[in-house]
Amino acid sequence: MYVRTLSFALEGIEAVPVQVEVDVSPGIPTFDIVGLPDAAVRESRERVRAAVRNGGWGFPTQRITVNLAPAYTRKGGAGFDLAIALGILAAVGVVPADALRKVAVAGELALDGSLRPVRGALAMAVAAPFVGSPTLILPAESAAEAALAGADARPAGSLKDVVNHLTGRCPLQPAVPPEEGEVAEAKPLPDLAEVYGQSIARRALEVAAAGGHNLLLVGPPGAGKSLLARCLPGILPPLSHAESLEVSRIHSVAGQLPGGRLLRQRPYRAPHHCASRSAILGGGSPLRPGEITLAHHGVLFLDELPEFNRQVLEGLRQPLEEGQVQLSRVHGSLTFPARPMLVAAANPCPCGHLGDPSRECTCSPVAISLYRSRISGPLLDRFDMQLFLSPVPYEEVAGAACRGRAESSAEVRARVEQARRVQEERLRGSGAACNAHMSPAQTRRFCRIPPEGQRLMRQAMNRMGLTLRGHDRVLRVARTIADLDGKEEIETAHLAEALQYRCMERRFGAGSGAVSAV
Repeated sequence: MYVRTLSFALEGIEAVPVQVEVDVSPGIPTFDIVGLPDAAVRESRERVRAAVRNGGWGFPTQRITVNLAPAYTRKGGAGFDLAIALGILAAVGVVPADALRKVAVAGELALDGSLRPVRGALAMAVAAPFVGSPTLILPAESAAEAALAGADARPAGSLKDVVNHLTGRCPLQPAVPPEEGEVAEAKPLPDLAEVYGQSIARRALEVAAAGGHNLLLVGPPGAGKSLLARCLPGILPPLSHAESLEVSRIHSVAGQLPGGRLLRQRPYRAPHHCASRSAILGGGSPLRPGEITLAHHGVLFLDELPEFNRQVLEGLRQPLEEGQVQLSRVHGSLTFPARPMLVAAANPCPCGHLGDPSRECTCSPVAISLYRSRISGPLLDRFDMQLFLSPVPYEEVAGAACRGRAESSAEVRARVEQARRVQEERLRGSGAACNAHMSPAQTRRFCRIPPEGQRLMRQAMNRMGLTLRGHDRVLRVARTIADLDGKEEIETAHLAEALQYRCMERRFGAGSGAVSAV
């Protein structure tokens, strides 16, 4: 007997419908699965066989052929177990075949017939209505997640629960999505009030957060680079509902979403510098999102930037410009969204003390030059803001202790959210979410500068060697500073401040003459 049901395969962050066709016919007992299955799918034969028998049904001793269509789509993971088991039970008359045509199912089977959660439940819920399947049956741990997208998701604890539902003995109740306030638990973030001194760096962090600008922090060890980066998510506005669903779907596909709860806080990813190209940009078999995609709409922090593999760093250039990662392999290509704020930290030299007024640099000019060459000019040009941090003197620490806590993250976040609202209104319908995402045409339209500012920019391009990309990035930063200042037009003072965040050359290697930039 021939039976067909619907399930899903994951391609990137999308769920692709897969028709699971099961044919049970007389012949030598065999169990074959075709349709480009991977090892995990082929192993489902043993899981399904044991789950059916332990559920109290006899497993057919006939020729069983399972086809996963379309055959040109690679299928991976154990999520097809439930669909295959139901197809076999329908073929032998345990489950009505017509009932399977009205649902889509996914789930991994344990040997005792219980169901284990699957990756990508949220993506499946988004895709189900487009293939004519109003009801989605999932493991209990995954159903609440699918309900977040408004799908009619039914949670099941075991294969027997699904059979009882399809036969009408004990219908499964719809999954209830969590309350709006019930979101994934976020790790506690440091507060900006914990940062001593570094008033210029605090201001730069606020500007970067307000406009979504990429930020490079350079300075000796202990200057506060990592602490400032960890404070950044605390001053960013919360994710909108649409952004939250998109980010949650990415983490669901990656298997990193706490079951049934949306992510509201912007993601913060800080991979170690030994991470591979596939770990940062995405890859593997099957293709999975990398850190730059997991940081979508959030922060990607690369500490010790020069220590990262050169190929990894160069691979970031295109995604930072286009907002997506295109991965091509022999068996096809996928596109992942990648629109994070890139924040990086680096020492000025191998020993870390170049430009430190209290400690002498012990690196040779050759060592400094080699260290600097690990970061290419094109990559450096993609940082809108580049800031040098000096060590905090004791007087500032003591003074901060006397004055009490500095301005908190909540106070800064209020100004950032106001600036973001201004940008959202200005860029509505343009496809850009903030100033950093503006296209060249939008930059020309919204970043008009006065004649005095044009003269300043001309001098800056001549003396600083700004590229056209760098010129536009300065204008976008100036637009953000004007938004924070509540100004409709960019003023010369806004441009001057924006240019200060590109002038690291004057801050590096004082007295050494060896290095002008990282």
